[in-house]
Amino acid sequence: MNNNQIGVLALKNVPFLLFIAIFLVFGLMSDRFLEIQSFANIVKQASFIGIVAIGMTFVMLTGGIDLSVGTNMYLSTVVAGLLMKNYQLDPWLALLACLATGLAMGGVNAFLIVRLRMVPFIVTLGTLVAGRGIGLLLTESRGVILPNELFDFGSGSTFGIPNPILVFLVIAVVGHLILSRTVMGRHIYAVGYDAATAKKAGIPVNRTLGSVYLVSGFCAALGGFVSVSQLGIVNAGFGEFSELYAIAAAVLGGTSLFGGIGSILPGTVLGAVLIQMVQSGLVFVRVDIYLQPIIQAAIIFFAVLLDSIRSRKLADLGKRRIRIEEETTGG
Repeated sequence: MNNNQIGVLALKNVPFLLFIAIFLVFGLMSDRFLEIQSFANIVKQASFIGIVAIGMTFVMLTGGIDLSVGTNMYLSTVVAGLLMKNYQLDPWLALLACLATGLAMGGVNAFLIVRLRMVPFIVTLGTLVAGRGIGLLLTESRGVILPNELFDFGSGSTFGIPNPILVFLVIAVVGHLILSRTVMGRHIYAVGYDAATAKKAGIPVNRTLGSVYLVSGFCAALGGFVSVSQLGIVNAGFGEFSELYAIAAAVLGGTSLFGGIGSILPGTVLGAVLIQMVQSGLVFVRVDIYLQPIIQAAIIFFAVLLDSIRSRKLADLGKRRIRIEEETTGG
């Protein structure tokens, strides 16, 4: 294996290398961090942001962005919470209402971006503000207490696996299969790699772009529901900054901010666990609470830097390989 091959292998496996490095650093600093129960708790705590990040991965693969996922989490769970509180709606029916709200918000984003050709950053920034305003109006800025049945689900297990982790794994597997084994998945990668070329090839670009925002809306609502099932309450600040953690999880997992590159398994799943591992590790080693957000931000900046370097290097290596092949074939 030559140096170029080693370099490409390292670039493609940056998430794994980063994960191992951070795991070893915190493990050496705290013995408790290496306990199996501690890692299980990390994965459980990462489950909700991981689900949201899976939806974000779909959007980012097309070269888009969804800044409204945190607000979507809040508004969707507010609707579900109020239905359970005021109308004694069954939690499973409330989940359907929650998901329907998430899909509706994703649909608004899709319509504005695809039909009205507005910039995703501006559209989702607008729905971020508007959606939270609607949620605060519905609750009058008060917290919504959820029934014990929902909390029982969040703290319970199925087949020995904590329910939040089980939902996370199911969504990860389904998302992975969609991206890797279906026509929709191939279209998403093609649009993200080069939308103009994809359109010339007959790929329904608009339908593909619209579908990823619906997926993101669905995942944001489900992630919110999984989170509040562990908390037992929806407060006015619920979901704030979740969009940043979702984007960071996707990028840390190898999804490019420029579209066309990325995966859910192990990519985004690994990124979500990595973020929670950092947060938990900082607590284990007793880092000053005021320094923790700064360190987390530094890791996010580092992830973006790695993504930029990786994309540039892989593109350069790809061009060099094409040039070599052309010279070899006499083209």
